[in-house]
Amino acid sequence: MDPIAFKFLGAGLACIGMGLAAMGVGNIFGNFLSGALRNPSAADSQFARAFIGAALAEGLGIFCLVVALVLLFT
Repeated sequence: MDPIAFKFLGAGLACIGMGLAAMGVGNIFGNFLSGALRNPSAADSQFARAFIGAALAEGLGIFCLVVALVLLFT
């Protein structure tokens, strides 16, 4: 097989992480919203933690994008 094909395969597999990060962010805010509707008085204290979790999940997605771009262009 051509080595270029393996670069594309590796980049495609690295891009799976971006989709999983998007699902993780949706899961974080979905659970936050569910908890906020059950207990509105605790929603304010948990809002910052939801953003920290979303930022970490997005950071992993961006890392997957960087790995994919490195695999493609090196």
